[in-house]
Amino acid sequence: MALNPQLFPNGMPIPFTNEMFVLVRHGVEFEVDKIPGSQGGRVKAWGIIYLSNIRMVFVASRPVGNFFAFDMPLLYVHDEKFNQPIFHCNNISGQVEPVVPENEHRALYSTHSFKILFKEGGCGTFVPLFLNLIASVRRYNQQVNHEPQPRVDPLQAAQTPIDEMMRHAYVDPNDPTKIFLQQPTTESQLRRRTYQSQPVEGSM
Repeated sequence: MALNPQLFPNGMPIPFTNEMFVLVRHGVEFEVDKIPGSQGGRVKAWGIIYLSNIRMVFVASRPVGNFFAFDMPLLYVHDEKFNQPIFHCNNISGQVEPVVPENEHRALYSTHSFKILFKEGGCGTFVPLFLNLIASVRRYNQQVNHEPQPRVDPLQAAQTPIDEMMRHAYVDPNDPTKIFLQQPTTESQLRRRTYQSQPVEGSM
């Protein structure tokens, strides 16, 4: 997880090298805990989810205090679960590990719990794509790294072959999720190389 990742002026996350956006979903409510500076550490915000071959990024429609976006590397997400409560809207809950800066200690950072609530329309496109993508990323990571690594590079997920999965994605007409058939071209020459705070490649 990384709080407030770099965004374009239109709110779309600035991509990493080799990152491919898979879908965008409007009309979701996002809940997350252990956010510094927020009351009780919890934040609840309305906004948009972007899903790529590397990460899932929530971008708030309006900032909540100093919180305006939340970046979750797919390799750091675990215990994800699709919930269908009787009296409330469908949601995905889970946990995500923090992206720890190279010069800082892991013990200083806590695991976050999150929830994505689908408030507008169905989720029959988003949920299968998300679950299939995260399973593919994990499978590929296990094939490449035979030894469990304490600090896996989250950008390693970019090597996961997702073309076949995208070609066979089911599109639910009740789900307002939009699938990217081609990559967005807005300032697409800008790319990030790492999760650390550095100038964006191509921005000079």
